[in-house]
Amino acid sequence: MASRLYTWGRWAVRRRGRVIAVWLLLLAVVGGLGITIHGKVASDFTVPGIESQQAQDLLEAKFPAAAGGVIRVVYAAPEGSTLTAPETEAAVEAGLAKAAGISGVVQVTDPFKTGAVSADQRIGYADIRFHQAPADVTQESKNALAQAMAKARHAGLQVEYGGSAMKPATKVGGPAELVGVGIAFVVLALTLGSLVAAGLPLVTAIVGVAIGVLGVKFVSRFVEMTGTTTVLAVMIGLAVGIDYALFIIARHREQLADPDTDVEDSIARAVATAGSAVVFAGATVVIALAALSATGIPFLAVMGLSAAATVLVAVLIAVSLVPAVLGLFGERLRPKPRRPRAGRRERVPGSWGLTWARIVTRKPLIVLLAGVIALLALALPARELRLGLPSYASEPTASTQHKSYDLLTEGFGPGFNATLTAITDTSHIPAAQRTATVTDLRTTLAKETGVAAVSQPVPNADKTLFIMAVVPKTGPDAQATTDLVHRLRDNAPGVTKAGGTLYIAGVTAAAIDVAGKLSDSLPGFIAIIVALALILLTIAFRSLPVPVKAVLGFLLSIAASLGATVWVFQYGHLGGLLSVPSAGPVTSFLPVLLIGVLFGLAMDYEVFLVSRMREHHENTSDPAAAIVHGVARSGRVVSAAALIMAAVFGGFVFNEDPVIKSIGFALAFGVLIDAFVVRMTLVPAAMALLGRRAWGLPRWLDRITPDVDIEGAHLPQPAAAAEQPNLVSTR
Repeated sequence: MASRLYTWGRWAVRRRGRVIAVWLLLLAVVGGLGITIHGKVASDFTVPGIESQQAQDLLEAKFPAAAGGVIRVVYAAPEGSTLTAPETEAAVEAGLAKAAGISGVVQVTDPFKTGAVSADQRIGYADIRFHQAPADVTQESKNALAQAMAKARHAGLQVEYGGSAMKPATKVGGPAELVGVGIAFVVLALTLGSLVAAGLPLVTAIVGVAIGVLGVKFVSRFVEMTGTTTVLAVMIGLAVGIDYALFIIARHREQLADPDTDVEDSIARAVATAGSAVVFAGATVVIALAALSATGIPFLAVMGLSAAATVLVAVLIAVSLVPAVLGLFGERLRPKPRRPRAGRRERVPGSWGLTWARIVTRKPLIVLLAGVIALLALALPARELRLGLPSYASEPTASTQHKSYDLLTEGFGPGFNATLTAITDTSHIPAAQRTATVTDLRTTLAKETGVAAVSQPVPNADKTLFIMAVVPKTGPDAQATTDLVHRLRDNAPGVTKAGGTLYIAGVTAAAIDVAGKLSDSLPGFIAIIVALALILLTIAFRSLPVPVKAVLGFLLSIAASLGATVWVFQYGHLGGLLSVPSAGPVTSFLPVLLIGVLFGLAMDYEVFLVSRMREHHENTSDPAAAIVHGVARSGRVVSAAALIMAAVFGGFVFNEDPVIKSIGFALAFGVLIDAFVVRMTLVPAAMALLGRRAWGLPRWLDRITPDVDIEGAHLPQPAAAAEQPNLVSTR
C-alpha cells in the first residue's frame, strides 16, 4: 500500500493544478445538485414492522382523518383569571374559527365543548388536525395559525404550540459549532507551528464536508432521511477531515525539518506513511458506519451510509487534494530552524511524549490496573441505561414546545403528555358485536394500574376501526409508562379471540417501540464491530495481541462514554451547564451510533500510534524502545487530533436539538477518554507488559494474512538521507 501511495503522492504533486481543479469542479457540480435538487427531511424516527408503525399505517389506510398531523394550541390565562371569562372565551373561539379556514385543516376541536379545560379553568387546549402527515404541515400553515391566535394573545392569554406537527427542524452552524472550529484552528496552529499550515486542514476539510453534505442533500430527493442525518455527516466529516489532513501535514513538516529533504519526496513519503494509516483508519470508519445497515433499521442505515460517504470523501481528499495543496505551497511549509537561546536547553521534538511514555512503561501493571478501574467506575451508571426518544420536555426551555409541555403537565397532570392511542381493528368481528367488544375493552383498559383516563371510542366511517385515547398517570419519559404500554398490550389476545386486533400506538408508544428494536439489535452490532476490529488490525499489524488489546480498550471507552452520558442526560447532572432542560432516557439510537463512530475513531488513534511502534520495531527489534519511540513520535499529533475532534463534537453539545446534543456529548467524551486514557496510557502500558509477544502471529495465520505495509518499510530511501537519532527519524 505504501509504495503505491508514494507513487500516487508524487503524481498528485506534479499534477497539482489538475487535482485542485477536479476537486473544485466536483464541489461546484455536487453543490449545484444539492442546493437545487434536494428532498425534504423527516422529523420522525420510524421503524417498519413495530406495532406503533403498523397502527399508523392502518390509520392512514382506514381512518385518514385521524392520521394527519396535529398542532395542539395550549392556552393559559393569567393568575387570577380563567379561560371561561366571556371576553377570553370569545377571543379563543374567534381564533379557532379563523384556524378552521387554514389550508389543509380538516378538524378543529373546541376546548369548551370537549371539556379540554383544566379543573381551575385556567389552562386549556384545542387540537388543529391537518390532512397532511406531521412532517408535511407547511411553515406557512403554522404561521397562519399563529396569526389566527393573535386575538387570544391580545386578550392577555399565553398561547403555546405542541403536537406531532410542531417538531422543530434540526439546525447546524450555530455559534457553538463555530467556536468548536475556532478551537480546532488554535490546536492546529500550536501543533504545526504555522498559521498557514494550520489553515490547510480546515480548508480541505470544509471542501470535503461541503461535497459530502451537499451530496447527501441531493440523495434526500430519492431516499427518506431525518434532519439528524445531515448534522451527523457534518459533525463526523469535519472532525475526520481535519484530523486526516493533520496527520499528513504533520508528517510532511516533520520530514522537512531536515534541510536536505526534497519537498516533493517528503510529500510523497508523507502520503505513503501517514496516508497509508489514513486510508486504513478511514476504511475502518467507513465500514463501521456502513455496518449500521446491519441493524435492519432504515433511518439508522441511511444515517450511517451518509456519514460513511462523507468520511470516504475526507479520505480521498487527504491523499489527493492535500498533497496537491502541499505541493502548491512548496518550501513555504518548511519549518524555520530554531535559533539556540543562550542559557536555555533546546527541547527535542516529541520530548513530552518521550517523558510520558517512560512514565507509563516504568510501572505498566499499576498504570494498567488504575486505568481500567477508573474507566469501569465511569461506566457504572451505564448499568441503568434506559433508551427512548426525547419528548418536548427536552426542547429548550424558551421554546414553545417546552412551554406547551409544561402547561399541559400543570393543567392536566404529567401523564397527559404521554397520551397513548388504543386502536382496535374490528373488520373481522360481526357488526353487531363490535360496539360491545370495544366498550368491554375500554372498561378493561381503564382498570389498568397506571391509567388516569380512557376516552370514549371514536369509530371510522364504516365502524371497522375504533380509536381511544389512554392517558397514563406518569410522563412519557417514565419507566412506569413503558411498563404500562406492555401491560396494555397484554389485552391483545382477548381482542384477537373476538376476531379483532388491538394496537397501542401514539408518539410515546412509538418511542418505546423504537428503543426496544434498537436494544435488540445492539448485541449483534457489537459482535460485528468486534470481529471487524480483530480482522482489520490483524492485517494492519500482523499480530494477534495488538488487535485483542485494541478491542478491549475500545469496549472500555464505549462503556465509560455511555456511563457519562447516562450520568448527564438520564440522571440530570450538569443540566444547567450543558443546557439540558430535563432528565430523560438516552436517545434510543445513540449507543449503536456511538459504537459505530467511536470504533472507527478509536482505530484511527490505534493505527497512528501503534504503526509508529511497529515501524521502529521492524528496524531495531527492540520492543521497549519501539513503545517509547511510537508515543514520542505520534503522541503530539494523536493528542492534537483528539482535541480537535473533541472540540468539533463538543460544539454540537450546545445545539438546541436534544438528539444532536446527546450525540455530541457522547462522542466528545468518548474521543477524549479513548485517546488520552486508552491509547496514550493503557496501550503503551499493555505493550510494555507484552514485550516481544505483542508482535506474535501464528505461522498458519501469517501465511494467509496479506502484507499491507502501512509503515512504509518497502519505500525507497530518501534522496538525501542524513544520519538522525530515532526521535527525529523521517521514516
